[in-house]
Amino acid sequence: MTEAPTGTAGEHGAAASALGYQFQVNWGLLELLRRGASRPDQSLTLELHDDVAWDHAGHPIERIQVKHHLNRQASLTDASPDVWRTLKVWMDTASPADPNGALLVLVTTATAATGSAASILRPDQGRDESAALALLVATAETSANQATAPAREQFLALSSADREVFVSKVQVLDGQPGVTDLDAQLRQQLWLSLPSDEGHANTYLDLVWRWWASVSLDLLTGVRASVDVQEVRQQLAGIRDMFQADNLPTLVELEDVDEDATVDLHVDRPFVHQMHWVRVKIDNLRTAIVDYHRAVTQTTNWLDRDLIGIAELEKFERNLTDEWRRAYGDMMEDLPDDATDDAKAEMGRALLRKLRDSTAVTVRSRYTDSFFARGKRHELADAGNIGWHPEFQTLLENLLTGSDTTASGGGSAA
Repeated sequence: MTEAPTGTAGEHGAAASALGYQFQVNWGLLELLRRGASRPDQSLTLELHDDVAWDHAGHPIERIQVKHHLNRQASLTDASPDVWRTLKVWMDTASPADPNGALLVLVTTATAATGSAASILRPDQGRDESAALALLVATAETSANQATAPAREQFLALSSADREVFVSKVQVLDGQPGVTDLDAQLRQQLWLSLPSDEGHANTYLDLVWRWWASVSLDLLTGVRASVDVQEVRQQLAGIRDMFQADNLPTLVELEDVDEDATVDLHVDRPFVHQMHWVRVKIDNLRTAIVDYHRAVTQTTNWLDRDLIGIAELEKFERNLTDEWRRAYGDMMEDLPDDATDDAKAEMGRALLRKLRDSTAVTVRSRYTDSFFARGKRHELADAGNIGWHPEFQTLLENLLTGSDTTASGGGSAA
């Protein structure tokens, strides 16, 4: 968690707490990347055994308390609330006297004061568990801080042997990068797999964070218990594969779209009228509008990030138009001279469904997210380049001149 400065107003305290959760969650991904190679059969949890924990077969083998400070100069002393709050959490939940119990790790952006217990419990040279224990006992006996009193009393109530076992399992990782530094940390961890183009590299990292946000939400809400190292490897490889020459990343997911607002925004566009003319029902009409919106937005994002060129998109549109022209020609060939309005609408709706479900034309050979082709067809219909109703050209002319009196037959999209 994040420690708010003393005297901080409520909204600032809430912001600090939110940053603390963000730090905890995102630090978890970096922990997986930094140490996953040596733990191929383990998984990571969030807010299950501890703030973060390494898990093996459902049992925590390393419990991690994560502390974030807005003040990067914060110092961790023997009397610091961070120290005693952390020790109390472990005394309450982690069987501190069990020599075979989980390793106990405090991760903090604060820096341990020179000569403090925290400074000599780092997992490197200079570690001195006996000296650290003596410092903690002395502080527990002499400190007058009422906020830490329950933890200090609980610590002193442990037997000498139990305190010794407890402290032997504690490690302190102080001076950690803050929440605003985690992007740079992620880039450093993934530098070997980053696309060579700087803009593409930034997009790659955005997609990694996006995936982790989804996973961490599932972890925090209990939808899933843990994420294992192999899954992380596979996911990162899959994201990297999107940047190959024959593939593309999806940048606009379905959950990014506010369906009601999107329908309201586009409900009067020509491509929507085109679907009304073949009497598409409301549910299919709404999903088509979402496809259109996603495709247009994604096209803009791809172009802005130099993931694709205009010439390649124009070629894709020509191929979609050619596919439509052949299917439309077949429909017109089968259309009876005396076809009724109902028959014309039915045949047009069948044409729309046929091309909606077609995967024959793709923007790149391995890009298979089908909403894009569906949405681009609606974009072409919006421009009047393709259509569904046998008489769509006449109907479009009437629409543009304000003389369209054709009933929708499918109801409003709203």
